[in-house]
Amino acid sequence: MLKAIIFDFDGVITDSEPVHLKMFQKVLKEMGISLNEKEYYEKYLGMDDKGCFATVLQSHGLNNPSNQIQSLIEKKTGYLMEYIKKDLFIFPGVKDFIKTVQNKYRLAIASGALRHEIEFVLRYAGIHSAFELIVSAEDVKYGKPDPECFNKTLEGLNGEGMQEIMAEECLVIEDSIAGIEAAHSAGMKCIAVTNTYGQDRLTMADMVVKSLTEIKIEELEVLINKF
Repeated sequence: MLKAIIFDFDGVITDSEPVHLKMFQKVLKEMGISLNEKEYYEKYLGMDDKGCFATVLQSHGLNNPSNQIQSLIEKKTGYLMEYIKKDLFIFPGVKDFIKTVQNKYRLAIASGALRHEIEFVLRYAGIHSAFELIVSAEDVKYGKPDPECFNKTLEGLNGEGMQEIMAEECLVIEDSIAGIEAAHSAGMKCIAVTNTYGQDRLTMADMVVKSLTEIKIEELEVLINKF
């Protein structure tokens, strides 16, 4: 039985992946490092800020002490918040889908984005109250494809006094390959939305849709009990 739906954030709720790329590029350019679109989507998409900056610097043979990484994250966050305050896009169907499922299932966010970014967008969209739990980049040591974020989300949903939920009773909605791998590693089913990658790149997901408008509740129940 399906009991919880766990949403990724970037690329599922808001169209912020291109914006994140621009902000990564802006910060790295100040260091004399270039990051092109193909490289970002092939190698770094799905990583949190810490993982992305650390991997980029390492690939250029640069040391990456934690204080330097944190400084880069803070600079990128500043640029990003200024941008999204002026230009923020919520994917079609997101708000309607959440309204449909929020009284039937427990909802959570598991994302590599920073908490204040997530909460700002959810409040802007008027859907913040639908989510009982947010697990963000600050809450985990390892980013996707490591399953830590989903394991920690399940742990949070199973807090004191809560009815226990098993991993196989959770459904993840993702847009990235790393996210699908993380969900499956956590023992959860995964629906992938083609907001970032084409359907041919997301075949490892249990279901692939073009938009959340395509998902019907009865299909969710069938999917969770499929295997």
